[in-house]
Amino acid sequence: MHMVLKARPTMKREATPELLAMVAGRFRALAEPARLGILHALEHGPLTVTELVQRTGLGQGNLSKHLQQLHASGFLSRTRKGLFVHYALADDDVLALCEIMCGRLEQDLATARATVTTRRGA
Repeated sequence: MHMVLKARPTMKREATPELLAMVAGRFRALAEPARLGILHALEHGPLTVTELVQRTGLGQGNLSKHLQQLHASGFLSRTRKGLFVHYALADDDVLALCEIMCGRLEQDLATARATVTTRRGA
């Protein structure tokens, strides 16, 4: 996934213990690779649980547990349509956060590879 990130105005916030605890809770929800896979599966629009099982390869029980956590953390919305519940990203901010981290990791990997190549040539 490669998305263009728009510059956002930075707002200074007081890093209160309550705010930091909330931020840590959100990051804990993202600290599971399966949950990141679910978020990326929803990148192009809402999906049912059945569709998410097919796209992620997770079992339905395991997927449901992760969906509950992501919904409780505010990353997902859900809508019931007849017999089916459709899950969607609450907003695109989480994907922007993932893109920032992926870009940083790519830079770190490139730097590490360049270091290894330089050492081998020395």
